[in-house]
Amino acid sequence: MKKVIALLMENQPGALSRVVGLFSQRGYNIETLVVAPTTDPTLSRLTMSTEGDENVVEQIIKQLDKLIDVVMVTNLSDSEFVERELMLIKFKKDSFPENTFGESNIVSEAEEVINVQVVGTSSELDALITKTEGNHPIEIVRSGSLGISSDNNTLTIEN
Repeated sequence: MKKVIALLMENQPGALSRVVGLFSQRGYNIETLVVAPTTDPTLSRLTMSTEGDENVVEQIIKQLDKLIDVVMVTNLSDSEFVERELMLIKFKKDSFPENTFGESNIVSEAEEVINVQVVGTSSELDALITKTEGNHPIEIVRSGSLGISSDNNTLTIEN
């Protein structure tokens, strides 16, 4: 089952490498990984998705929590959360499936190609890719899952 884990980590060289190294050392696979700065310049927020049962994810979180660069870690999958992913798709103009895209924006249009932006859940984007396979997209780029809890829990450091 897909799990989404979010953490705050020190914005230092090597911090991401240590987090990723923990996964590879233990044979866990990271399906998606997004790292971005926070409002605190000393911290970055990392959101990742992985497949595994509750025991595997619990073990991952315990191991992440032991890393010196990790300030806070949470399993977003433990409660209600909002997940979104960004996807950019490039089509030849003559194969662009106009009726296939509901919530999308054309972000660039050249003489021969159209680039489309779509935001949705990972499963929605997976379904859209399947739906457009017959239109032969030239290129597809995805951001990976971002997530935020839907309750009062936050992944922030109080000042």
